[in-house]
Amino acid sequence: MASNFSIVLTGQAAFGESVLNTLIAQGEFIAGVFCQPDQTGRPADPIKTAAQEHGIPVFQFKRMRDAEAINTFRELKADLGVMAFVTDIVPMEILEAPTQGTIQYHPSLLPKHRGPSSINWPIIQGETKTGLSIFWPDDGLDTGPILMQKEVAIGPDDTLGSIYFNNLFAMGVDALVESVSLVKNGNAPRIEQDHTLMTYEGWCKPKDAIIDWSESVGTVYNLVRGADPSPGAGTTFQGDPIQFYNASIQENDPSEKPGTITSATEEGMDIACNGGTITVRRVKPSGSKKISAQDWAKENNVQIGHHFGE
Repeated sequence: MASNFSIVLTGQAAFGESVLNTLIAQGEFIAGVFCQPDQTGRPADPIKTAAQEHGIPVFQFKRMRDAEAINTFRELKADLGVMAFVTDIVPMEILEAPTQGTIQYHPSLLPKHRGPSSINWPIIQGETKTGLSIFWPDDGLDTGPILMQKEVAIGPDDTLGSIYFNNLFAMGVDALVESVSLVKNGNAPRIEQDHTLMTYEGWCKPKDAIIDWSESVGTVYNLVRGADPSPGAGTTFQGDPIQFYNASIQENDPSEKPGTITSATEEGMDIACNGGTITVRRVKPSGSKKISAQDWAKENNVQIGHHFGE
């Protein structure tokens, strides 16, 4: 492969920025960066700022499917497209424009957990492992052939945040950079997914993270940690919405009705569930910032025996 191998990177946020900086540090030539348009009143996306600091052209289109975006991408005459945290629909005209095709990062072990919230759902569903896939995107949703996969154990106390920031973020950057080298050297595999094993979930939204207090303590706990920090597992207190974060579980046999507050100390707030107790250390009342569970309990004169979900 020629030494002037060129890459066009499409991405956003800290992950896209880290991929960009790592590729540059490895001596790769980045012909251009595509990211979402700036948002009024908010700072520029980190990937845009990093690209500008390196003198790399930045292109910002609201829709990658627009003809102007497609034509602009083609004019860069890239050898490889790299997609690092992309939430827009990228058309085949762009995916197929680079001479060596396009590779994409996805934070699950495809074909399981296709879709946009693929880190939340394995935790919510109580799975004990997840991982990442670098794949060749096609005209389906996360359906293209696999180039590389790496597994990550989901510990009993892991959250969405810990799995991403402690594992899938750095591993994903390294895997994308390693995959670029495999493509350049002509050694990148294309392993077809077993589509009979596929699962798909949409965005994990607040409405999908409402606690059902009739469920087992394990199910409730998995929902809380799988939605921490986003979108936050929710319930109600005296009719007002509230979300839980930074929780732990004790498998005991409380006599109280599920959803009952059994303790509120500086260690957190204990809540009875079916088959155990969860301790919640931080909460987010509706229209407020996150605060400690103890402070919230004091501010709202919460008493032992009060219930959530009512």
